[in-house]
Amino acid sequence: MKFHSKAIFPRGFKCASIHCGLKKEGNDLSVFYTDYQANAAGVFTQNKFPGAPVILGRQIIKRGCLRAIIVNSKISNVGTGEQGIANARRMAAAVAHEFGIPENEVIMSSTGVIGVQLPIEKIESGIVGIAGALETDPLVGARGIMTTDTHPKAISMSVGESVLTIVAKGSGMIEPNMATMLVYIFSDADIASNRLDDMLRNAVRNSFNMLSVDSDTSTSDTCLILANSRAGNVDEEKFATALNFACTEMAKILARDGEGATKLLIATVTGAKSEPEARIIAKAIINSPLVKTMAYGADPNIGRILMAVGKCTTCDSAPEKIEIEINEIPVFANLCRTDFDEIDVRERLSGDEVKIHVKLNIGAGSATAFGCDLTEGYIEENAAYYSS
Repeated sequence: MKFHSKAIFPRGFKCASIHCGLKKEGNDLSVFYTDYQANAAGVFTQNKFPGAPVILGRQIIKRGCLRAIIVNSKISNVGTGEQGIANARRMAAAVAHEFGIPENEVIMSSTGVIGVQLPIEKIESGIVGIAGALETDPLVGARGIMTTDTHPKAISMSVGESVLTIVAKGSGMIEPNMATMLVYIFSDADIASNRLDDMLRNAVRNSFNMLSVDSDTSTSDTCLILANSRAGNVDEEKFATALNFACTEMAKILARDGEGATKLLIATVTGAKSEPEARIIAKAIINSPLVKTMAYGADPNIGRILMAVGKCTTCDSAPEKIEIEINEIPVFANLCRTDFDEIDVRERLSGDEVKIHVKLNIGAGSATAFGCDLTEGYIEENAAYYSS
C-alpha cells in the first residue's frame, strides 16, 4: 500500500480554517464539510470525565450520518457543566445555519485546556461566512485543530476508485481507550454506517488504541469516519485493510510528534500466552518512563525492558524463555545479557526510531504498541500548558 505524495480530500469533501480569537495567533477553528450526506461512525474516549462535545457526539453519531465537523482548539470544553453542553450545541447550530444543513448532522470537537468556558460568541462569529472559505487541502483544516502539535497531520491513499484521507491532531495526554486524540477519516467510498463502525473499531484497536505518549487518557478523544459514496462501491475487504494500514501509520506520526519527543518507540511482543496479555505487556514497555528515557539517552539498558515485562503480574511469562532484541540486535536470552556490541547498539538507538522486540516463547499471542521517548521538552511543555 502506498500513500499519495500529498494529502488530498476525497470527492465532495472540503475544509476551512480561521483564527476566531481563541488563540493569540494562528488558526483555532476548523470546519470539515461534505456536499453529500455521508454515512458515519465514531468512537470516543472512555474517560469518566468526558467533555461536552463527547457527550453530545455519542448521541449524534447514533444516526449514522453526518455533513460537517466543527472543531476548535485552545479550549477543550471539559469540566464546563450545562453551559458547556449548551455552547457545544450552539457550535453545531451555527454550522447548520451557515451551510443550510440539519443540525443533527453536525458533530463538534474541542481541544485544549480543561475547565474553561468557551467564548462561544467568538466561535459563532467565526463561523459566519466560513462556507466561502472552503478549500480542498486537508492540511488547511489540520492546522486549525493543533494544540501542542509541531505540525499539521494529514495522509491520503487510494482504495480502488475511492480515496481514504486521515486528518489528526495529538501530541500529549495520549493513551487512547476506544478512540484517540482527534482523528477524522474521510472517504468517497459507498459503505454503510454499520460496516464503517465495524471497520473503524477494528482499525482503532490495533493502531490508535496501541498508541501512548504519556499513559494519560484524554477527556476529549474522538475518532470519526465519514464516507459520502461519491466514488461508488468499493471492495470492502481492501478498504478495511487500507483503513488498518492508514490508521497504524497515522498512529506512528502522532507518536513521533509526542510532546518533546525525538524518537518513535515501537514495542512488539510475540509468543505471549494470549493476544490480550501481549497487548498489556507491549503497552507496559511503551508507557515505562525508564524505557522512554533509555530510548532518549540511547542507553541499551536491558534491565529497563525486563522490569517493564516483569511488572505485568497479571500476565504469564517464563523468564528462562524470554528473548529480547533492540533494533534487531539480540540483547537478552537464556536469563542473561547477550555478548552484544554496545557501541553498535548505542549507535542504532541514536537514530529517530527505537524498536524493542520481546519474545516470550510461551504461546501465540502478539501485539505491537507505539510511543515515543521522554525528554526535558515534555516537562517544559506541560509545566506551562494552561497558560500557553
